[in-house]
Amino acid sequence: MANYIYELKLKVRDYECDSQGIVNNAVYQNYLEHARHEFLAAEGINFVDLHQQGIDPVVSRIDIQYKTPLRGGDEFICRLYLLKEGVKYTFMQDIFRASDEAVSVKARVETVCLVNGRLSRGEHFDPIFSKYL
Repeated sequence: MANYIYELKLKVRDYECDSQGIVNNAVYQNYLEHARHEFLAAEGINFVDLHQQGIDPVVSRIDIQYKTPLRGGDEFICRLYLLKEGVKYTFMQDIFRASDEAVSVKARVETVCLVNGRLSRGEHFDPIFSKYL
């Protein structure tokens, strides 16, 4: 069982569905990103402020397993936990359909931090995330 540190509840909008009536595969990346950004905002991290300081956290790799499709109007919950792997912070993210907790998506999102355009070890985030590791 994963030790989730954050969750965000959302609802599928009709325009996010394809002709089959299910959420388009690419839309899940938006859901995952929105949940990460909301988590970071809750931790006091502001991307505009960071960028002005020359600090840019970026996704370096994403792996998504699609399990159970979401449909228009479905409520769902994005949950995440965090790993530190060398220079990477890896977000392990799962999306569950709210009505029955069916797993919709399992994702591994690897991120790195650039400082003035150069790869860093992520030192800026270590004190913020240490309580979750």
